[in-house]
Amino acid sequence: MLAWYDRHRRTLPWRAPAGRRADPYVVWLSEIMLQQTTVATVGGYFRRFLERWPTVGALADAPIDDVLSAWAGLGYYARARNLHACARTVTEAHDGHFPQGEEDLLALPGIGAYTAAAIRAIAFDQPASAVDGNVERVIARLYAIETPLPDAKTEIKTRAARLVPAERAGDYAQAMMDLGATVCTPRSPRCVICPLMAGCKARKLGLAEELPRRAPKREKPTRRGLAFVLSRKDGAILLRKRPAKGLLGGMDEVPSSPWREGKLSPEKAMGDAPVPARWQILDGLVRHTFTHFHLELTVAHAIATTGGLARLAPGTTWCTIDRMTERALPTVMRKVIAHAVKN
Repeated sequence: MLAWYDRHRRTLPWRAPAGRRADPYVVWLSEIMLQQTTVATVGGYFRRFLERWPTVGALADAPIDDVLSAWAGLGYYARARNLHACARTVTEAHDGHFPQGEEDLLALPGIGAYTAAAIRAIAFDQPASAVDGNVERVIARLYAIETPLPDAKTEIKTRAARLVPAERAGDYAQAMMDLGATVCTPRSPRCVICPLMAGCKARKLGLAEELPRRAPKREKPTRRGLAFVLSRKDGAILLRKRPAKGLLGGMDEVPSSPWREGKLSPEKAMGDAPVPARWQILDGLVRHTFTHFHLELTVAHAIATTGGLARLAPGTTWCTIDRMTERALPTVMRKVIAHAVKN
């Protein structure tokens, strides 16, 4: 694996050059961003974050709203809040240096077993086993583990840990990730060029493309709501901040009715409008999918009047379209605003 990695390693913006130890801050930042997100998506965000906050101390000093705004579009926004909290903890409790011990890393906000192992291996060259989705797939095929995920995770982690070398553990961890991403791919794995081909049990049994097996997913429910896009004559749109905890915590949004399962009654939902106005229901729906549910939003639009402006709730603010990129707006809210502007 190490010989293969020396020849075929990917060039990634967060990866240290061959023979050099990676910066723990860079490893941590990239690993948090890569959770449930693709390498192609993360690249630009990672570069912008590093340019703006080149050290963990700089990130710790940043206002949380700036971090959320820079994160907007990456999704899973609890990661951004934990990112900021972790930076502050490292700065305040560890003098700006990431700890090397597993227990200390796991005590930091937003760092779980995989991220702790990745930091220990890649940044500190400790023989830690970092098992992400790519590595799960490689191990499941290498040993022909037919138990469906997630039940197979324990066996996969046990077998993966036994393979970690005492030296160059960081290179080995990245080699396994690269192998899963470029050779042992989910569909049409390129077995004939795989360095593990000779010992792969799934290849011998003709099961490579079928593994890892997965338990059937539960169907996601659909929630519905009515979003209220209130605009001024100068084009500014009313935004409000969501509660700090919970889904999209601390992000900006256009006001909306609660998101509930079942049929939406726009007439009843109008009771949640931020101000009395001549609300017009727009044609079409805005659809978005979260981890645990689908969302369908009907959009209502109105022009603010002088009387309505006096009734705005505390915590709301106006933002012009050209300043929207500066706001911590989640993707679903950008869709809502785009839908209103288009119509």
